Amino acid sequence: MAIITKRQIIEKISKNEIAFNPGLDKFQLQDHAVDLRLGFTFMIPKVWHLTGKGRELLDVTHFDKVDAQHFDVVELEQGQFFDLLPGEYILVCTLESIKVPNNLMAVLYPRSSTNRKGLSLDLTGIVDSGYEGQLTMPIRNNTKSQTVRLYPGERLCQIVFEELTEVVEAKRSKYHKADIIDGFKREEEEESQLILNGDIKKLKSDFKI
Repeated sequence: MAIITKRQIIEKISKNEIAFNPGLDKFQLQDHAVDLRLGFTFMIPKVWHLTGKGRELLDVTHFDKVDAQHFDVVELEQGQFFDLLPGEYILVCTLESIKVPNNLMAVLYPRSSTNRKGLSLDLTGIVDSGYEGQLTMPIRNNTKSQTVRLYPGERLCQIVFEELTEVVEAKRSKYHKADIIDGFKREEEEESQLILNGDIKKLKSDFKI
C-alpha cells in the first residue's frame, strides 16, 4: 500500500472520491495527511444506573452490552468548551464527516500537539474502505492534576489515506452514515453468544472463511 500525498488528496476531493463535510480549510491539509477537527459531541462513560434492584453498577465487562445507554452525552453549542478532568476518559467525535472510496483505506493518528497536552489519543484505528460518516475517538487526560480544556473546532488528529492494491467490496461498518450515538450497536449476536459461552472452537468451525 502507498500513502497518498497532498496533491493526490486535493485531486480526489475535486472528483468527489474523497469528501469532507464541512469542507477542509487551509490549516488542515498537510503534505501527506489531513488534520481533523474536534466536533461538538462528547460521551462520558457512566458508572451506575438505576434499576429495579436500586442503584447498580454498570456492567461493561461483557463487550456485547456496551451501548449508548452507558454514556452521558454532552452536546456543546458554538462558543462552549469541555474541561477534561485529570485521569478522565471520554469519547469524542470529529467535526467532519468523511467519505472514503473503495480503493482507499485510512488510518487515524494523534497530532503531536495533542499528546504534548498530556492527552492520550493513541493510534485510534483503521477507517474502512467505503466508509461514510463521522469518526469516534477515545481520549484520556493522562495528567494527575491538570484539567485540559477542549474546544470544538481545534485540530485533534490526522487521517492518512493509503491506496489498496485492488478495489474491495466495502463492508459497511455499524457507524456507516450513522450518528455516533446511534452507532453503538451490539456486535453480531451469533458471534457474541459463542464468545460469552467460551465456545471458540464452534465459532471457528461454524464460520470458516
